[in-house]
Amino acid sequence: MFLFPFSDDNPTKNKPLITYCLIGICCFIFLWQFTLPPGLFRSAVYNFGVVPASLLGSKEGYLPATITIFTSMFMHGGWFHLIGNMVFLWIFGDNVEDSMGRVKFIIFYLLAGIAAAYTQALIDPSSEIPMIGASGAIAGVLGAYLLLHPKANVNVLLWIIIFITVIRVPASIVLGFWIISQFFSGVSSTGEGGVAYFAHIGGFIAGMALIPFFKNARITLWEPAQSKAFETRDFNLHELIPGNKVDGFMDDFIKDAEDRKRH
Repeated sequence: MFLFPFSDDNPTKNKPLITYCLIGICCFIFLWQFTLPPGLFRSAVYNFGVVPASLLGSKEGYLPATITIFTSMFMHGGWFHLIGNMVFLWIFGDNVEDSMGRVKFIIFYLLAGIAAAYTQALIDPSSEIPMIGASGAIAGVLGAYLLLHPKANVNVLLWIIIFITVIRVPASIVLGFWIISQFFSGVSSTGEGGVAYFAHIGGFIAGMALIPFFKNARITLWEPAQSKAFETRDFNLHELIPGNKVDGFMDDFIKDAEDRKRH
């Protein structure tokens, strides 16, 4: 069985330009990383990733740890790492940005990333394994979304052998399952290298704590759903870029492809 969330039924009032920019920057930097020889790729991770031991002052790094907190947020270790993070930012970032405005969203995003880095460092203060990725900051976005729109429905692709369908699942279930899985994965892997699960948990909690102070006054928490939960429907490739995210983009793409076929 394969589950893949790809959009939500939660339109925004304004274009999420900062969300788009963050996705673009992360993708651009990863493409730069991808062009590096293996040795330089590894060096870039160690030089620009945030190392817990350096962050807490027990080891000197290539750059000051206060700088690597920020550089690490825009680097990724592989295609799946990048795509997974960007999909979640794509789904949930626009509504959180819409709730507070663009400038405050930048500050919110960075603060969540900082909280994530320090949480992981405090859990494993002697670690010299660098942390990279936007996961901690994006976890903050998820925490904020959970308080803003717990009843909003997330469109999840359900794939069982040859059976493919889309089911609407409330964000509270999707995000609740995600954070619980992070906790148990983190507890079971304490002391091991790999995924910084406690960074995700720290970012998520930070997002929940910050959103009441960052959201605009007119925005209320626990907004109602825009669609009915647990409905299923056939999957259409067109849905991967829904209208409330990038109006007309997929329509133009399909039309252009059809025009090329005619020629």
